[in-house]
Amino acid sequence: MKLASLKQGGRDGTLVVVNGDLTKAVIADGIVRTLQQALEDWDNTAPRLNALSEALNSGRAANAFDLDMNALAAPLPRAFEFVDGSAYLPHVVRVRKARGAEVPASFYSDPLMYQATSAGFLGPRDAVVVPSEAYGIDLEAEVVVVTDDVPMAVTPEEAAGHIQLVGLINDVSLRNLIPDELAKGFGFLNSKPRSGLSPVFVTPDELGAAWIDSKVHLALTTHINGQWFGAPEAGVDMQFNFAQLVAHAAKTRPLSAGTIVGSGTVANEDTRLGASCFAEQRTVETLRDGKPSTPFMKFGDVVRIEMFDHDGRSVFGAIEQTMTPLVR
Repeated sequence: MKLASLKQGGRDGTLVVVNGDLTKAVIADGIVRTLQQALEDWDNTAPRLNALSEALNSGRAANAFDLDMNALAAPLPRAFEFVDGSAYLPHVVRVRKARGAEVPASFYSDPLMYQATSAGFLGPRDAVVVPSEAYGIDLEAEVVVVTDDVPMAVTPEEAAGHIQLVGLINDVSLRNLIPDELAKGFGFLNSKPRSGLSPVFVTPDELGAAWIDSKVHLALTTHINGQWFGAPEAGVDMQFNFAQLVAHAAKTRPLSAGTIVGSGTVANEDTRLGASCFAEQRTVETLRDGKPSTPFMKFGDVVRIEMFDHDGRSVFGAIEQTMTPLVR
């Protein structure tokens, strides 16, 4: 089942069910109005939404319409929680090595995670608006999962059963603001603006054999201004799977239905597969050449993030966003 939200019906959008090839959709208002409401009563709404999905994919759904990606908000236009991990340790190792620092042993057993911005997410075609290029505009191509209500102190095995949806995110970072913020010892704030979500979120069964051990075993492809930037394998070199990340987030508190949990920037040991953020690319250049040569993004630059199944079909649709200056 594939789900999306239209830019209508208020801040939380209007839930639609989308067909397998992302060309048709049908409003789900006879079942539930928003994705957040669906997740809060998932045991009851999911079977009804799935039946609508089957009708849509077989051509039997009444009132189906052509899907316009520009009409889509983020599947969850706002979420009660977004916690973002850093599960791909090759990225962490390279970044620390570039500045002459070792990776603490705890990083291999205890996930890195922070509380991210969740009050609003950009739609898949919305511009990324930034006050200044000097802030060091960067993308971060990641996989995310969405949970139902997760009890406190669940085990990873239990947490796996609470993962209801999978999607992609462009977790925007302002790199030149990060060092001073982290130096304060209190985490990210201004350096982490709103992020963009993929057009659709899908239930794990939609991924078939690509969903194994709570990981997505597909390449995450990024293009910048139409040029290939990277396609690392999301199922490779992921130190902590999504069940472990969800369990970590719920260690001392329950998670509300609609919580988004991010993988962190997808990165592999094999740098020939490219990068999922400019910070990674610049780190590779620093280790190789002694200094970075690739600048951060400029206004007018366009990022496209997408994941394809083994038959070459887009799974979640593409995030395609233009870096845009703030106009006061």
